[in-house]
Amino acid sequence: MQALTETDVEILEETIDTDIKKLVIYNDDVNTFDWVIDTLIEVCGHSSEQAEQCTIIIHYKGKCSVKEGAFEELAGMRNEICRRGISAEIH
Repeated sequence: MQALTETDVEILEETIDTDIKKLVIYNDDVNTFDWVIDTLIEVCGHSSEQAEQCTIIIHYKGKCSVKEGAFEELAGMRNEICRRGISAEIH
């Protein structure tokens, strides 16, 4: 026979807003695959494989979400990407 024991259970009701944003790069007819790949590696810290896959998605789908995070984190990346002549927005 098992003994019944009382346990106190505390329920956390606090929620934390994470407000995750996405850095999206758009396709254009100006920038080369290599330029976009190099930019993703240098600016976003992508591996070469990840950067290549994102670039292919950008080419065929017209855009790709290349990084997620807080707005403050993505804003500098977006500015540098745009400075390099690539169209990018934070959503």
